[in-house]
Amino acid sequence: MNKKHDIFKLKHNNIIPKQGLVLVSEPFAPDSIFSRSVILLAEHNKDGAVGFILNKPFNRKISDFSSEFGNFDMNISFGGPVESEHIYYIHTYGKKIPGSTQIKDNLYWGGEFSIIQTLSEAGKLEEEKIRFFVGYSGWTSEQLMREINKDFWLVSDIDVGTIMRNDKKIWNKTVSELEKPYKIWQYFPENPNLN
Repeated sequence: MNKKHDIFKLKHNNIIPKQGLVLVSEPFAPDSIFSRSVILLAEHNKDGAVGFILNKPFNRKISDFSSEFGNFDMNISFGGPVESEHIYYIHTYGKKIPGSTQIKDNLYWGGEFSIIQTLSEAGKLEEEKIRFFVGYSGWTSEQLMREINKDFWLVSDIDVGTIMRNDKKIWNKTVSELEKPYKIWQYFPENPNLN
């Protein structure tokens, strides 16, 4: 590792990953897909983990990806590189959307798509209550812990309101609220070689 990076390289914070928590990438993540990303763990169990990148919005609308939404102009984000031909969604509609899986509190994943379509057609799908993603991020059972032990990720918790905001600045906001040693990350340039 470049010695210039060493002063900013901190050991992971020993929080065990679980459903409903988020992964915060360290500032020098070598993979551009996950660079400065915050990923919601929608599922985490002995078989692996599924998550959605919260801070990689597209400059396109969901109607650009799926004709099933007609002219509905809701934003969509890049959820991850796995199954990027599919659309996934998280929401706060709860059991109003049958088949939904609770992630935490009033945050749910998936559910009957026909209900989403009906709400959309009736103009009752509210942007602050649902987020759409193209693809997801996934790990096998041991893969995520290996990455955490290599200090690629910190595990943290953020509120549902922050999760539901389609905001590129979630990484900065989340880092600013971490324990003191990690706060320094927010001040480091994305490309340290340009300093």
